[in-house]
Parts: sequence; C-alpha cells; structure tokens
Amino acid sequence: MPFEADRDVPGLIVKFGDYPLHHGGVGAIRSLGRLGVPMYAITEDPYTPAASSRYLKKAFVWPTTGAEDPGHLVEGLLRVGRRIGRPTVLIPTDEEAAVLIAEHQDELAGSFLFPRVDPALPRRLASKQGLHELCVEHGVASPAAVFPESYDDVVAFAGTARFPVVAKNREAFVRRRRPAVNGTTRIATREGLLSLARDWGEEPGVILQEYLPREEAEDWIVHACFGPDSTPRALFTGVKVRSWPPHAGMTANAYVVDNPELADLAARFIKQIGFSGIIDLDLRFDRRDGQYKLLDFNPRMGAQFRLFENESGVDVVRALHLDLTGRAVPEGEQRAGHRYIVENIDLPALLAYRRSGYTTPHAPARASGTELAWFAGDDPLPFLTMLARFVRPGAKHLHQLWRTNRRGSGTSTK
Repeated sequence: MPFEADRDVPGLIVKFGDYPLHHGGVGAIRSLGRLGVPMYAITEDPYTPAASSRYLKKAFVWPTTGAEDPGHLVEGLLRVGRRIGRPTVLIPTDEEAAVLIAEHQDELAGSFLFPRVDPALPRRLASKQGLHELCVEHGVASPAAVFPESYDDVVAFAGTARFPVVAKNREAFVRRRRPAVNGTTRIATREGLLSLARDWGEEPGVILQEYLPREEAEDWIVHACFGPDSTPRALFTGVKVRSWPPHAGMTANAYVVDNPELADLAARFIKQIGFSGIIDLDLRFDRRDGQYKLLDFNPRMGAQFRLFENESGVDVVRALHLDLTGRAVPEGEQRAGHRYIVENIDLPALLAYRRSGYTTPHAPARASGTELAWFAGDDPLPFLTMLARFVRPGAKHLHQLWRTNRRGSGTSTK
C-alpha cells in the first residue's frame, strides 16, 4: 500500500434504522480495518454481520428506527463518542445519519471528524423534490416530475400523463414512518394511479415522475469523495448490471467502467452546489435523447462502494479518512473492468432480469477481477452471519414479491 492511514484516529459506522444485513457497513469496517484503523459501529444487536467482523474493535448496540427526535440521536452519538474517548471519523451509511450530522455539526464537532457542509444541503439532496429543483437550477438532466399537493392534483395529472409513470416517496425521511409507496413504483394505468392515490391522504408525500423505458436505458453509478473545496479526492464511474428489487433497488451486480463524460458531469455539479464528503449517485442514460439523467443523490457512502478502488488502493472511505486526518490522498486510475457481486441478492436479480429487456452494452464481456460484498477469506464470519440471518426474511420477501406480481394489479415495485 503506497500510503499509511492515521491509526490514532478511529472510524465509526453510523446508521439509524433496523436493517442489520448491510454489506456497505461491513465493507467500510474491512476497508479501514485492514489499514490498522480502529473501527467501531452502531448496530441493532450483537449478532449482525458487522458486529462479527474481525476488524471491528467494538459494536455499540443501539436499536433505532430513524424516526427518533434529533436531539435524542445527537446525545446518543455523543455518548458513543465519549466511550471511544478520542476524535473519530464518522461514516454515515444512510440519509438519516448523513442529514443529522450535517444539521448538528457544531454539537458533534468536539468529538468527531466529518466534512463541513451547508447544514441544509444533505437534506435537500436526499429529498426527491429538493434534488429535482437543484437539477433544474444547475442544468443537470433529470426525469420530468410533478409534486402533487392534493388528491385533486393527482387527478389532474392523471388526465394528461403518459403512462406508465413512476411514483416515489418525496422525502427520504418518511420511508420508515409513513411511506406512500413501498419503494420506486411503476404505475401502468390512470386507474392504477388513482386507486393508489386514494390511500395517500390529503397531502400526498410522493413525486410522480416520467418513466424511462428500461429497454432504452442503461444505469450508471458514480462514487466519489470531495474535499472542503468541492474538489474530488477520488472519483469513480461504473455501470449497474442488476439491482434488487429489479431496476430501482440496491446494486446486486456492477462493473467499473471508465466514463469521462459522466465523471465531468458529477464533478461540475458537486462544485456548483458546494458539497464535500462522500457521494453515491444513480443516473440513467436515456438512449432516446443521449442524456444522463440523475435519479438519486445519496450524500453518504453507498453500499457498493468497494466496487471502486484506484491503482493506489484508495476507495472513497479511505479517501475520506485520509482527507479528514490531514493526509494526502494518492491518485490513480480506477481498476476498470472490476466486478462487484452481492451474493444474497444477485441470484434473484438475475432471474428477474432475464425477460426484462434491459441490457448493459458498456459492461465488459469478462471481469478483470471480482469483489464480493459479503465473503472475504480474511474475514469470513460476516458472510456466515448474513447467511444465518437471511434465510427467513429473504424467503418471506421473495414470497411477497411473487404474490404482488401474481395479483397483476397494474402497479409494480421496481
């Protein structure tokens, strides 16, 4: 490794909500732990895959929902910081954590290290409406969208819309409390939309978006870490082959693919909005007009970040730690052709994609190497723990999807 991390500065994985099978947190623990950085994590219980990693110094068991009062969460973080006993780099793995850190920077600054940003920016980026408005403001392509304020607005939209359309929860922070839809939902007909909308209440918390036909599209991802001046310390591009749930969920299979146009687009946008820290972007290349359309902006580490590493051994989590501890971030080309597989979701994703009409012409015919999300020869317990915990909920989830598809109600979660 052509660099050394500061082993006197620990890292803390911060997550709010009940999702114990999170491979991104395990990847971050391994990435910095292999450099000798002491790693800590907030976990739902003592038996999560993250808690079983040999590279984790201590798991702080703190069950949360993501809907707690911010003051309660800040105090809990400070309590964890006091137990660690020294300044620690915060690594958020969800929007709730990223937004909380940004909005309470002054309170957390004494105990933790993190990028300083406009306190309101991460919440705006995590909001579907806020992101769409920023895209319009800065000339970044995104799918056409409307934001209904009432059932009558939905009816008016349904009268002129071109179906199918896509419905998403407007704000990231309602997904665990009062979601209008269970994830990104493709709605095939006017009747299907109005049927769903009757359950959304007087103030629908949704965004209704144009549908980009998957037969005419290709999904791309950008992961990067930006310094205080919004200059990239590390920036990577790749193409998503499969996701779960299909076409709108977590990456299940992806490749590193050089895309200078996309890298330039992302760097310019970050500079314009003044963001610093780690980003995870989802974009869809629309072959009909030749534009990359920004779908999601995650102002934090993405679960599949370990897909990307440069020739110097830098990924975005390592870049963040190096930058926040005052060390240079070595440059280098990304390892093009490398593949990433999430073992527990790629097989069902493969089966779902067989008849989808979706293709990825930019994906290499053969991988130059493979990174597995869960299994690692030097750290096998997280994989075994994942298997033990995945069987029952995984089977239940697959059964629910089968029942949804069997009903054929005119809507589908994709």
